[in-house]
Amino acid sequence: MSSIIFFALILGLMYFMMIRPQRKQQQQRQEMMSKLNVGDKVTTIGRLHGVVDSIDDDAKTVTLDCDGVYLVFDRAAIMRVDQQVAKESVESDDKPEETKPATEAKDAVEDVKEDATDATKDAKDDLGE
Repeated sequence: MSSIIFFALILGLMYFMMIRPQRKQQQQRQEMMSKLNVGDKVTTIGRLHGVVDSIDDDAKTVTLDCDGVYLVFDRAAIMRVDQQVAKESVESDDKPEETKPATEAKDAVEDVKEDATDATKDAKDDLGE
């Protein structure tokens, strides 16, 4: 009789020490994956950091933007979400805003074009055309 009680005690201890925490971790991971949105900063199991660019639910893949390099991973390769983007901001922003460096670069290109046009006109005037 005591061996049956000991066996039941071991099974109960095993449940509370191994199985229950593992189920909690699985549930937390499923919840994290269901809340994954475009724009979230994530880390993969290979310790690659990137921003979610697109999610394909049919193929169960995620495309990450890693400093301009787009890589496709299985959803299972996402280890953790480092920073989540508010869902409202992702849905409301159909067109991303231009960043200040991009605007400055466009202005610089336009200035160079104007300078080149002026230089061409000056050269033609010097040649008498």
